[in-house]
Amino acid sequence: MPELAPSSRPRRARWLPAFLRRWGISLGSLASGLVTLLVFRRGLPHVGWLVGYVVALWVLFAVLTQGRAALVRRGRRVVVRAGEYTIQTLYHGLLLFVLPGYFASTTFDGPTLPFFLVLVAVALLTTIDPWYQAVVDPRPWLGAALFAFALFAGLNVALPLVGLSPGTAVLASAALAGIALAPSWLRTRGGTAGGLGRAAVIAAVAALAAWIGRPAIPPAPLHLVGPVVARGVLDLTPVDPVRRLTVTELRAWGGLVAFTPVAAPAGLRQPIEHRWRHDGRVVSTVRLATPVEGGRSAGFRTYSRKADFPVAPAGRWTVDVLTASGQLIGRVRFRVDA
Repeated sequence: MPELAPSSRPRRARWLPAFLRRWGISLGSLASGLVTLLVFRRGLPHVGWLVGYVVALWVLFAVLTQGRAALVRRGRRVVVRAGEYTIQTLYHGLLLFVLPGYFASTTFDGPTLPFFLVLVAVALLTTIDPWYQAVVDPRPWLGAALFAFALFAGLNVALPLVGLSPGTAVLASAALAGIALAPSWLRTRGGTAGGLGRAAVIAAVAALAAWIGRPAIPPAPLHLVGPVVARGVLDLTPVDPVRRLTVTELRAWGGLVAFTPVAAPAGLRQPIEHRWRHDGRVVSTVRLATPVEGGRSAGFRTYSRKADFPVAPAGRWTVDVLTASGQLIGRVRFRVDA
């Protein structure tokens, strides 16, 4: 009598536990991250949470960096792996915590998009354990870079929450992230003094690079709240907002107003400017007389009026809202038809 083919049911039964062992923690991390995004998607991040994440991450990084070799010699690889996994979890929590702030501050057709995409990619990498183990674990230099990036991203949001301007926050965050790498250098040739010297050089280089690249860094947590282009403003309320109008209407109105409420942390005073562009070319820059004052959930209402349109104003128009240091807070768009 021929043997019966084995049932596929046991194979399916074995497949599910194997899948859960490999991907279960990652799926759980992703679910918890989505909950974090839902909980903190409104309003500004809380500085206490950010500082807690940053301090915990740095302390664990410093302890594990200094003690890794001794733990491995004693056969405590499980302790090392537990520490590495905790650091990965802190990366995951910190990046997902600041992600909504960067999302609100990112202009998706502007220079800040690449930074946001890198932030999303790193957050996803720290969520999926098999990817993290394959990409980061074999490359210590990448682990150090990931640590510095996570600290920079967190501090760049936290420092404006205590009153620093976005431009100053970029410099300070980059420098502090560089200094935080000091534990990686203390065990190298040159001893403590040499390690601290290398960390200081890295901090200076990082601050310089961040300052040069600041136009590409979203000024989180600053963001626009319902920006529009309108015929005018009455009692700090836009009148006849438009997205598209004709040359005849534009001339009849005598100009347009870019109305751009800016949400900012309480205690922050930030000068801003409006940069009007016609088909991508800058035609005028208006430095607003009143700085943005933070603390208003509906945003600090700012606007500028443009009356000196060119003879042929038809085309695509944008108004960029920038900080005094040149970081793009947001953009409002409209079109003039012939």
